[in-house]
Amino acid sequence: MPQIGTKQRILDASVLLFNREGLANVRLQQIADETGISVGNLAYHFKNKEAIVTAVYESLFEELKQILSTYLSQPSLSDFDDQLRRYYSFFRKYRFYLIDLFEIERSFPDIIAQWHEFVAKMILQIRRRIDYSIQRGVFVPEPTKGLYDTLSDNIWMTITFWIPQQVLKGLPLDENSFKSALWIQFQPYFTDKGLAEYHDTIAPIEIDRGK
Repeated sequence: MPQIGTKQRILDASVLLFNREGLANVRLQQIADETGISVGNLAYHFKNKEAIVTAVYESLFEELKQILSTYLSQPSLSDFDDQLRRYYSFFRKYRFYLIDLFEIERSFPDIIAQWHEFVAKMILQIRRRIDYSIQRGVFVPEPTKGLYDTLSDNIWMTITFWIPQQVLKGLPLDENSFKSALWIQFQPYFTDKGLAEYHDTIAPIEIDRGK
């Protein structure tokens, strides 16, 4: 197994500390200590904390880009279920981003601009999934104009904010509950074909993972 380089170890330590302490509260000395190197060695790789934050977000955005690239890799509801699994892992790994959203907006406007682009892509992709599901006959046609746009926004909000909600409520985090909170929003709009596909391909997976 290849050894992780110092630069990646610094980034991994930074994410861990940002999640635990909050981005604004973490000092370079803490990152160096967590990585097991001196501050001088850390400065060799990153000249300051801002450079570390920028590099962390570059990795974050690359991972999110990879998740979005899995869109419609297979023509079934299980395609979205797999993407939800990836979203859960992503937002759990980088949960600091919501805690420090206003700090990022104030200090790193370029990062916020990229977030806005990814948010728009996420919502558009969800909406296109719904349209594709209507074409496949697993979703009913839009009952009221604008309803599926609202549903797409609500699905995005659940994907993005489910983990911090659980933390605030003192409730456990698990992938099965995350996905269930999303699928339940889709179920009223399934056709009979859609319900059958859901119960054949998604519900058994959720039950198995909940054991």
